[in-house]
Amino acid sequence: MSLAGRRARAWAPGSIGNVGPGLDVLGLAVAGLGDEAEVTLTGAPGVRLLDPGHPDLPADPARHACALAVRAVLARAGAAGIGADVRARKGLPLSGGQGGSAASAVAAAVAADAALGAGLARVDLLEAALEAEAVVAGRHADNLAPSLLGGCVLVRALDPPDLVSLPVPAELTVVLAHPAQQLRTAEGRAALPREVPLEVVIHQMAQVAALAAAFALGDYDLLGRALDDRLAEPARAPLLPGFAAARRAALGAGALGASISGSGPTAFALARGAAVADAVAAAMRAAYAEAGVACVARVAAVDREGARVLERGEVRR
Repeated sequence: MSLAGRRARAWAPGSIGNVGPGLDVLGLAVAGLGDEAEVTLTGAPGVRLLDPGHPDLPADPARHACALAVRAVLARAGAAGIGADVRARKGLPLSGGQGGSAASAVAAAVAADAALGAGLARVDLLEAALEAEAVVAGRHADNLAPSLLGGCVLVRALDPPDLVSLPVPAELTVVLAHPAQQLRTAEGRAALPREVPLEVVIHQMAQVAALAAAFALGDYDLLGRALDDRLAEPARAPLLPGFAAARRAALGAGALGASISGSGPTAFALARGAAVADAVAAAMRAAYAEAGVACVARVAAVDREGARVLERGEVRR
């Protein structure tokens, strides 16, 4: 039976990369905003990008996260002679530090797998999305893993992928403050130091271990103490006007901790409960305003499900 005409649509949530000190190894999925991808199988080899999802995203399928991920899934599924038409829908801000390219790649990989009916393992879908992410944002899975799996994920290794899903405390609530700025992942990574003092390495290892323990134990106080990044945050903060003030405001309003989401410019804070999170969001918004930076702040739950198929079927001819 021909697979041509079979289609599927999938959605994947945005995420917080690094979660403070966990550079490239910790990620947290955030409910609410995400990216969609629709994949329709064709009888001619090759992947066509019919809609990149935003005017500022490349129309070239060799440079777009969705098309690249679909191509990788087709190869892993052994779908010889099968091609795909891809449409992307962006719900996450571009260059916003909310895992947008990762969510696009994951949504496309999941949609392609669903259209094929291949039933690829999660690790295969991650590797397909990782191929795309490596081209558009760098080879790291701290956004990909939570976007695919949901919750908080520790990336123990990439070759081969070894992912550890951590329990998420029931009352943990996320605040995302997105200033009217853009910072491409490449720019954020370029700001990182090439060499790191041993004492900083030791500190970072201790905080990542403490964060993993805090999630596993449901220890909110430890979680807050462990959100102490002395590697990426000091390097990137000068690129982000208003961030330092917003972080101080978040802590003053009762946040457990706060830092930069991924490479930025979005700042995040974690709070225990929605009431505290609302106060933190208002404080961060006010701090950015005082610094002369417009900001949209939202309160969200942790997305515990990850990517999901929204629709599947066949194109009517």
